[in-house]
Amino acid sequence: MAGTNPVTVKLVNSIRAPGDRLTGVHVRATDLIGKRLELLREIIPDLRRVVTFYNPSNRSAIEGAKEAREAARLLGLELIERKVASVEELQNALRTYRTGEADAFIAVSDAMIDSQIQSVIDMARANRLPTMHYELIAVEQGGLVSYSSDFKDAGRQSAKYVQQILAGTSPAQLPVEGIDTLKFVINLKTARQIGLNIPERILLRADKVIE
Repeated sequence: MAGTNPVTVKLVNSIRAPGDRLTGVHVRATDLIGKRLELLREIIPDLRRVVTFYNPSNRSAIEGAKEAREAARLLGLELIERKVASVEELQNALRTYRTGEADAFIAVSDAMIDSQIQSVIDMARANRLPTMHYELIAVEQGGLVSYSSDFKDAGRQSAKYVQQILAGTSPAQLPVEGIDTLKFVINLKTARQIGLNIPERILLRADKVIE
C-alpha cells in the first residue's frame, strides 16, 4: 500500500503496467493535502500558520510536504516545516514546541511519524492545537479531523491481490488499484477538550462524528 502516487516515488513504472515485482493499492494520502488544508480553514476561519513534522529522507514525506507547501501558498497560509530524521528528533521537537507557534497541525504521509502519532496528538491536545490527519485511526486516538480513503478498503483490496499472486499471477500483470471512497471524520470530544467550536454545517457534512 502506498499513500503517495507510487509512480512519483518510483515504486512502479506506471499505474496500468507496474512492471517487475511490485503492485499494490494507492490510498489518497498525499494528493488530498490541499483539500485537508481547505477543510482546516473552514473549521478555523482565522487559520494562518500550519505546522507539520516529517522525515526529510522519506520520498513520500518529501512529496507530501511539497504538496502541502504549494497548497498553503495558494490558500495564503504559512506552512511551518519541522524536519526530523529520527524518533528521537521528533520527540525533541514535540517537547520544544511552543504554544502559539502554529494554529493547526497537518500530517503528511510518513511512516516514522505515523509510528509516533499518539505523541503528536498528546502534544497537540496539551497545546490546544487542532490536528488534521489522513488516517481515521489517528482521530480515534484523539486527533481532531481526518479526510482520507478508508484503510480497511485498502486492506481488503490488498488481500485480493495477495490471493491472486499466491495463485501464480505475476504482480507485473496487476495494475495498481486506487481507493476512491473518501471519509470525513471529526472527533467532537477532542474539539471540546481544546476549546474549539466546530460549526454545525461542518458537522453535518462529516461521515462520522466521534463524541
